[in-house]
Amino acid sequence: MPRLDPDRLFPLDPRSRGLARALYGTVKDLPILSPHGHTEPRWYAENAAFPDPAQLFVTPDHYVFRMLFSQGIPLERLGVPRADGGAVETDGRAIWRLFAENYHLLRATPSAMWIDHALENVFSVEQRLNADTADAIYDRLSACLAQEAYRPRALFERFNIEAISTTDSAIDPLPWHRMIRESGWSGRVIPAYRPDAVVDPEFPGFADNVAKLGEMTGEDTATWEGYLAAHRNRRAHFISFGATSSDHGHATARTENLPQDQAALLFAKALAGTCTPGEADAFRGQMLTEMARMSIDDGLVLQIHPGSFRNHSAQIFAQFGRDKGFDIPTQTDYVRALKPLLDAHGTDPRLSVILFTLDETAFSRELAPLAGVYPALKLGPAWWFFDSPEGMRRYRETVTETAGFYNTVGFNDDTRAFCSIPARHDVARRVDCAYLATLTATGRLDEGEAYEVAQDLAYRLAKQAYRL
Repeated sequence: MPRLDPDRLFPLDPRSRGLARALYGTVKDLPILSPHGHTEPRWYAENAAFPDPAQLFVTPDHYVFRMLFSQGIPLERLGVPRADGGAVETDGRAIWRLFAENYHLLRATPSAMWIDHALENVFSVEQRLNADTADAIYDRLSACLAQEAYRPRALFERFNIEAISTTDSAIDPLPWHRMIRESGWSGRVIPAYRPDAVVDPEFPGFADNVAKLGEMTGEDTATWEGYLAAHRNRRAHFISFGATSSDHGHATARTENLPQDQAALLFAKALAGTCTPGEADAFRGQMLTEMARMSIDDGLVLQIHPGSFRNHSAQIFAQFGRDKGFDIPTQTDYVRALKPLLDAHGTDPRLSVILFTLDETAFSRELAPLAGVYPALKLGPAWWFFDSPEGMRRYRETVTETAGFYNTVGFNDDTRAFCSIPARHDVARRVDCAYLATLTATGRLDEGEAYEVAQDLAYRLAKQAYRL
C-alpha cells in the first residue's frame, strides 16, 4: 500500500484543501522544465546504467551526506570521492546500509520527502527505509537499475522532462552535449554558460583558465579586448548547443560599470594574481555588467546566484574539493550592489536577469521591490536551503504582494540527484496550489484565476523566462 499521503502539503481546512487538490490535479502531469540544474550530461550521452543505488541516491547528493556528516559519519564511509586520492568506501551495499541505518536523521527535511517520493513512484518501493529494510530495498533498486527502463534516457522520458539544462564551465569543450546531439536522441539536454573559473580572480588556476579560454577561441586573452571577445565566442558555441542562459555563482551580488580602461587595468591585476580581495570582488562585479551587455546582444538569460560562503571548511575543501556540503548562506545586499548594472541596463527589456538569494530577509525588503519595477529583473524561486515546502511558502508570501506572480520564473530544481527531479517539481506544484487555494478561500483571487496561475507557475513562466 502506498505510504505517501495524497494530500500532503495541502491546507488543513476542508474548503482550501479541496481546491488545492483540484488545482494540483490540473498541473501534476504537466511536462517538467528543468532550466537550471547540475545533472551530468554524460548520463544522457552514454545512456549507461547507473552503477548502484548508493551512487544514485547518496554519494552525489550533498543534501544527504552533509546531514550525515553533521552527525559524525565520515564522508569516506559514504563513498564521496576524495580530491587528494585518499581511500573511500566503494561497496555500494555497505554505503547503502549505513545510509539506511541513519535515514532517520533526514526526518521532516525536503531530502526525505524527495527520496520517499522517488522510492515509491520511480521504483515501486512501499517499505520505509531503515536498517531492517536496507538490503531488500537495495536489491529491489539494483534489479530495476539493471533494466533498460531505468537508464537515463528512459527515465528522462518517463519523468516527462521537456527540457533540462546542465551547468557547464566556460572552458568545457562540451563533448557530452556533442555526443547527445549526434546520437539522434530527441531528449532536449542543453548547457548553461558558467564562467566562474574565468571571471573570478580567486578561483583556483584563474590565469591558466583564462589562457585556456584563449587557446579554445583563438583570441588573445592576455588583453582585455581579446578576453571579452573570447567570452562572446564561447557563449556563441554554447548557444549552438541550445544554451539559453548563463549562470554566475558569485560570493556577492556586487556589480560595477567601470570605464573600459579601468576595467582593463583591473583585468591585468587579476591575471598577475595581485588583486586584493576587494579588487577581485570588483572584477567579478564588472564581469556581471559585461555579461549583461553580451546578453543584450546574444539573448542568453543571465542568472545570478550570490550569497554563498563556498567551501567554508578548508579541511574538507582540501580533502574532497568543491560542492561537498560546506557552502553556507550569508547576508546579501542587492539594492546597492546591483545599482551599477541597473543604471546601465536595468530598463532595457531585451535583458533578462534572474536573481536568486540565500538571504530570505532580502525577499520583501529588496528583491521584490527591485523586480517589481525594473523590466530587466525577474526573481528566481526559493533556492538551495530554501527549496523546501516552508521555504517555498515563505517565498510566495513575501514576494507576491510586491512583485506579483509574473515577475517570478516558476520553479527550477537545481539538483545533482536525477531521481529527485520529479519529486522536487511535485513539491513545488503542491505548495503553489496550496498557496493559490488559500488566496482564493480568503477572497484575494478568483477561482478561475487560480487555475490559470497554477498553470503559469508550474510550466509557462519557466518556459517564457528561460526562453525555452
